[in-house]
Amino acid sequence: MSEALFVSNILLWIALLALGVLVLALTRQIGLLHERLAPVGALATQHGPEVGEPAPELRLSDLSGRPVAIGGASPATRTLLFFLSPTCPVCKPLLPTLHRVVADEAPGLRLILASDGEPEEHHAFRREWNLEDELYVLSTELGLRFAVAKLPTAILIDETGIVRAKGMVNTREHLESLFAADELGVASLQAFAEREGRLGSVAPAGGIS
Repeated sequence: MSEALFVSNILLWIALLALGVLVLALTRQIGLLHERLAPVGALATQHGPEVGEPAPELRLSDLSGRPVAIGGASPATRTLLFFLSPTCPVCKPLLPTLHRVVADEAPGLRLILASDGEPEEHHAFRREWNLEDELYVLSTELGLRFAVAKLPTAILIDETGIVRAKGMVNTREHLESLFAADELGVASLQAFAEREGRLGSVAPAGGIS
């Protein structure tokens, strides 16, 4: 009996040591994988004003009739243009995340929701999502000037009216990447990864037409 107990203890210790080695190996592999992964950023669009170029200047009114100046140095604050649509399935669940990211990453940032189409549809959408206090602009020209082809798309403009980051955004990580790219002084995190020689495993963001 005592011999069987001794053998079982030996086997348990062997199993425990093997499990420890396995955990260490997995931890090492996860670390290597993390190092090799490039940061996931918003997929930069190839059209419209490039990062580093002046944003188009427009003088518009939002759905509540408030004047909204876009581009130029007059706003004296950073602006995040967020292009959305009431029919975009990605835009709706992303709205709460958008507000959290703006509050966390850029307090004081001027957020402008932008779209086009029938005002009645957007008024209903604004009520449904409690966006009455938000700047909400309907302008086909705005989308054309920024060459927005996919939704949701976000464009970060600095205090002097220069485009600092842009791209299609489907997740909080994509939104945060715009501010990270601005801080790093790069067009996108993909550009940063390429510069650092880590390109190759960048996960592209999708988009809804």
